Amino acid sequence: MAAAVVALLATAPYLGSQTGPGSAGSTIGGFALGLMFLIMAAVGLVVARFQRRNPIGYLLLGTALCFLITLTAGGYATLVYPQHRHLPFGAVALAAAQVGLLAIFMLPLIVLLFPDGRLPSRRWRRLVACVLALAVYAVAANEIGIVAGLLGHRLRISSDGTAVIAAPLSTSATLAGFAGVAVLCVAAIVRQVLAWRRAGTDRRQQIKWLLSGVGVFLVIGIPSLGVSSDIWEAGIAIGFSALPLAIGVGILRYRLYDIDRIVSRTVSYGIVTALLAGAYAGLVLLATRELRFSSEVAVAVSTLVAAAAFNPVRRRVQHLVDRRFNRARYNADLTVAAFAARLQDGVDIEAVRTDLAGTVQRALEPEHLSVWMWEA
Repeated sequence: MAAAVVALLATAPYLGSQTGPGSAGSTIGGFALGLMFLIMAAVGLVVARFQRRNPIGYLLLGTALCFLITLTAGGYATLVYPQHRHLPFGAVALAAAQVGLLAIFMLPLIVLLFPDGRLPSRRWRRLVACVLALAVYAVAANEIGIVAGLLGHRLRISSDGTAVIAAPLSTSATLAGFAGVAVLCVAAIVRQVLAWRRAGTDRRQQIKWLLSGVGVFLVIGIPSLGVSSDIWEAGIAIGFSALPLAIGVGILRYRLYDIDRIVSRTVSYGIVTALLAGAYAGLVLLATRELRFSSEVAVAVSTLVAAAAFNPVRRRVQHLVDRRFNRARYNADLTVAAFAARLQDGVDIEAVRTDLAGTVQRALEPEHLSVWMWEA
């Protein structure tokens, strides 16, 4: 499967050059999308290699493969139909372009099965079986619509090689398939929330990684789907790449960094960058338009001011962000400081022991706590 992904990616530049500018493989966005599929397949290959019984690795590979088959088949169908080139297997390309619907089903299924690839009960398995049946039904109905349209010469092909199927059966089946995917998305979120409530420390860290990838996917990837430009295609690549990367780290648990720390650093540096960029632009406009300085002097002074303000602004913003994203560490510091202050006046050994146990419990929240004391 990984080899098939690489082979399809190798054909993208040629298809892009043949189908014209703005297509996949010939733009910055096409390169970003190719990188996304490569990352998705690489993570799937690593997971499948080290956890062979975990289906998530194969699902990641299958998602990348189905998306690439759809894009490659659509590009080939563009050469056959809209551009009227005499090439074989045009109908096969139109039929193969429909497998992307299966990839849309696989993404929420991966989230549902995270991290070990197993479902907790038979009810979840019945739900997955029903949604899988709807996805297969949607693909089969579209394939039947394509075959009927080709035989009756009633099929309309869009400029990007996509078959426009007007059959009522295909339309209703596609809507049913997307409804099943929506139900599966909700089920995946509910399952992870329930797992969070019963999870230990390691499992919660895994779920944090998963939710961080889902968040980037929803905030950046999904809004970029309806816009055709290189920048937004790069947004799709970032959004769709974050999910498999977060899933891979969470499953393999290799150096599972605290995601709270990563999120807090990302947010703080993003805020600092925005603040300094705004201050830099404001200073340049003020110096050139109001104070009538030359552009070179204005740029130099603004750069020096922004560089001098970087560390003070970063420390202040990091402190504020840490109080939001790293509350446990922040409150633990205050708790230990308060305990040290109380310890100076403590004379009853039993009261000190009780206070120590309560302080550790509130600060670290261990599953088990014991205190051994040696008396002279």
